[in-house]
Amino acid sequence: MSIYDSLNNMQQEATFHTDGPLLILAGAGSGKTRVLTHRIVYLIEEVGVNPYNILAITFTNKAAGEMRERVDQLVGFGSEAIWVSTFHSMCVRILRRYIDRLGYETNFTIYDSDDSKTLMKDVCKRLNIDTKMLREKFILGEISRAKDELWSPEKMRERSAGDFQGAQIARCYREYQEELKRNNALDFDDLIVKTIELFQKEPEVLNYYQERFQYIMVDEYQDTNTAQFELISLLAKKYQNLCVVGDDDQSIYKFRGANIKNILNFEQVFPNTRTIKLEQNYRSTKRILQAANSVIANNVGRKDKALWTENDEGDKVRFLQFDSAYDEADYIAHNIKEEVMDQGNYTYSDIACLYRTNAQSRLLEERLMFLSVPYKIVGGVNFYQRKEIKDLLAYLKTVDSGNDEIAVRRILNVPRRGIGATSISKISDYAAQQRITFFEALSFAGDAGAPRAQGKIDGFIEMIHDFRKEQEFLSLHELATDILEKTGYLAALRDEKTDEARDRIANIEELINKIVDYENNVDEEEPTLSGFLEEVALISDLDRLNEEDDYVTLMTVHAAKGLEFPQVYLSGMEDGLFPSYMSITSGDESDVEEERRLCYVAITRAMESLTVSCAKSRMVNGEWRNSNISRFVLEIDPEVVDASGRGMALHRRQVLEEDPLSSSAKAAFSRKPGNYTKQASFEHREKPADFLASMGVQKGMSSVNNLEEGLSYQVGDRVKHIKFGQGLVTEIKKMPKDYQVTVEFDQVGVRKLFAAFAKLKKI
Repeated sequence: MSIYDSLNNMQQEATFHTDGPLLILAGAGSGKTRVLTHRIVYLIEEVGVNPYNILAITFTNKAAGEMRERVDQLVGFGSEAIWVSTFHSMCVRILRRYIDRLGYETNFTIYDSDDSKTLMKDVCKRLNIDTKMLREKFILGEISRAKDELWSPEKMRERSAGDFQGAQIARCYREYQEELKRNNALDFDDLIVKTIELFQKEPEVLNYYQERFQYIMVDEYQDTNTAQFELISLLAKKYQNLCVVGDDDQSIYKFRGANIKNILNFEQVFPNTRTIKLEQNYRSTKRILQAANSVIANNVGRKDKALWTENDEGDKVRFLQFDSAYDEADYIAHNIKEEVMDQGNYTYSDIACLYRTNAQSRLLEERLMFLSVPYKIVGGVNFYQRKEIKDLLAYLKTVDSGNDEIAVRRILNVPRRGIGATSISKISDYAAQQRITFFEALSFAGDAGAPRAQGKIDGFIEMIHDFRKEQEFLSLHELATDILEKTGYLAALRDEKTDEARDRIANIEELINKIVDYENNVDEEEPTLSGFLEEVALISDLDRLNEEDDYVTLMTVHAAKGLEFPQVYLSGMEDGLFPSYMSITSGDESDVEEERRLCYVAITRAMESLTVSCAKSRMVNGEWRNSNISRFVLEIDPEVVDASGRGMALHRRQVLEEDPLSSSAKAAFSRKPGNYTKQASFEHREKPADFLASMGVQKGMSSVNNLEEGLSYQVGDRVKHIKFGQGLVTEIKKMPKDYQVTVEFDQVGVRKLFAAFAKLKKI
């Protein structure tokens, strides 16, 4: 029996199509990774492609690791020649070899967000930028967006003509890049931008990698930004054997720079594209998929497709509306405990609670803790962002390369050596004036205006040089341990004798474990300090999710992308929360469509059971605010929804018995049962006004008829929008709850807007 017999018909088509551009539209849970790995095997075994000529790219280290493991199992001998990598890891490997052609040294440092922020503080100080008015984080965000679009500092300056704030950011951008280069450092965005710059400047380097990677596969293509699209286009230009896999319905990272047009317009960019749809879902029940399909079908900017499955029909989607957010969280916590402890239907690790924003986790945490339900928040404080970890990594970076000013400054006085901030600032200014690195400038502290600090600094310099010599005969973990002992860092923590200090020591021990793990499993011939620092720099919090521990997972929907759970609770389904208030009021329907895709992702995380809930009122910024049921809930096919609220009376009794001293619980449950959860019927789905009234969302909703009478414009009229400027109305379309107005704006092109929110004015 062939390994390809286990694939369905469409999966086989995608696997066997090897020449020319290929777009695989892979719906949620449709087995796309299976297709990619089998396609690699088919290229090698049936087409005769050398593994050396294959490149597979994905977005996270976890996904790349899983793909690498599957490829190794299927291909066997020779699989190590295949590049299975994230975008950033691939670029690091290329730049380590050729970045000297751009004027950098090949042992460059990779800056994380904290390093970049520290550097930007110095830049702002040097340029006399008021960081109370223009914060470093905002400046860095604008620079990151510019790099995503491949804008140089000069282009940003040109685009900001007449905009004082934009001009200030452009100045910071230019100085920031100069400082990065002086430190022989790159930030995350630079890894891709500099690789593109290298390819454009050095045709022979580009040709080398075009010949090397004659067959390219890109996973999660809907998440690519403009820079990543350009990078892949350059690599694939010669042979055109580019296979991209993605789902436009799961494009949810616009805020990170993802450009959905990359997948929607793929056939136009590559005219000879073959498009194959993977619509069979292996994850969820029929009813869950029906719910997801009915929601996403309301999006206009998408490719037509619908998930289906041979799985069981499954339970209906439960919908519950509560009087308050407290009631909602309390019910979820009790229901989870009942499902696990009383009924034994699931383990805690089978269950996920999803929400739109991180702030929503607080109430869930409180109620889960009260019931002794174990949980973990994914997306909390990153291990590698903890102070003690960043301190040790800064020492290792300084030993590896003294070019990184951020790293050197971080540990110059850690533990305390009596070197003042004024001395450090003078040395930094001296380094900038002399165009040398901060580490080099340390030897000239006297010339820099800090003569009294010279003796203490000389001891630090000598210690770093000694550590560098130790690399010749010590392993990496021995070197790290020696640094901790000789600097006195570990001794200082031990002397504190506090719980916090003990926790920090445990974290340091875990980092040592990581170093040992790297040494034992590194792909290169021998482990290197640079290699370890690269690996650490590319690790994300989600990559370390431990799937073996038994706890309920709490996370935002964004963090849940790519995961699946037998039972899912989707809370806070209220207009203004999900979809967000900003998306509703922006006047751009594409913002609501992004939120709808996010809802689609949330629904399709559920395998067997899905509970959707909302609250009539929620505390926001210290005030109680009333909420309407999310429009996305109203879009779910009523045939698959159970809104009966069965079992609520029992839950009310349990809470009062288990939490007798909770005044908020008593207040919540002193009301009549009918007020606790809205037992709305979905029988009137075809009558929007009646249905909305039955769900208690009359307030704030404009009827279509009233809206029609209020429109001051018609097709052919010129109108003005507060954000998009002036344009021509080309179409007005009647929708269930509003009018969709299509406007061709002079500056931004065609936009589809809802009349109630767009507030267009006839001109």
